[in-house]
Amino acid sequence: MENNLMVTSSPHITDSATTRGLMLKVIIATVPAIAASGVIFGLRALLLIAVTVIACVGFEYLYCKAMKQDVSVGDLSAVVTGILLAFNLPSTLPFWMAVVGALIAVIVTKQLFGGIGYNFANPAIVGRIVLAVSFTGAMTNFAYPDTLSGVDALAGATPLAAANAGAELPLLDLFLGTHGGVLGETCIAALLLGGIYLIATKTISPVIPVTYLGTVAVISLVAGQDPLVQLCSGGLVLGAFFMATDYVTSPFTVKGKLIFGLGLGLITCAIRFLGNSAEGVSYAILLMNLFVPYINTLTRQKPLGGAKK
Repeated sequence: MENNLMVTSSPHITDSATTRGLMLKVIIATVPAIAASGVIFGLRALLLIAVTVIACVGFEYLYCKAMKQDVSVGDLSAVVTGILLAFNLPSTLPFWMAVVGALIAVIVTKQLFGGIGYNFANPAIVGRIVLAVSFTGAMTNFAYPDTLSGVDALAGATPLAAANAGAELPLLDLFLGTHGGVLGETCIAALLLGGIYLIATKTISPVIPVTYLGTVAVISLVAGQDPLVQLCSGGLVLGAFFMATDYVTSPFTVKGKLIFGLGLGLITCAIRFLGNSAEGVSYAILLMNLFVPYINTLTRQKPLGGAKK
């Protein structure tokens, strides 16, 4: 009898999932938030998303061509980066600044480190932080939703900034996104819908978002803050479901994911409650991204039958 056994190195359990398939699911999960951005902030929000997506895809294509590498835009990762970058920008941001953010995200953070799978941090997060530091005025020029008329305490600020000023924050407005802010952090209902889809399709594990959100809720309660306001304000839900769960820049063990989520919550609350910045999600994710290699090493499971040295 012919021996058809194949001897290969691990892993021996494979899956039919592909990068393109996973990225497509993420894109589908962002559709509710994209639609909400258009409804809340108008046509310019959709144009800004289109600009960042085209810029990210274009920069990746040009880099691959210039380096004589296989063009990787077909895996849709650049599209996801463009959408997530736009979600971190106000609809009033000049388009050329958004293109600069795309350059930082795709070329500097991703391609110069080896492309997808080798980036040290979430590309969209780095692009957002560079823009926030370089163009602070433009990045904090939040538009008031087109769906409402009149001006109130939230017209020129995010809910977190308004809360620090002592303004009342109706939870329904926070949940539906009828307030000032960046594109992807306003409508919590749309973000939760997308997050539930990612978990239901097993695109992401619920460990990181649940641990992250739970840590922020507990610390907020202990600190005398309204947990619901903190959960529904800023980029917390966006970061928890769409950015902290990035495969490359998050731990691969369950224990590591728990530590990662806990660290995200601690840093976010420290910045929100003790720092000068009202928001801390982006910086928390970036800092914890840098610790991921060490978390993976410390929480790596012992091989079956193996023993510690």
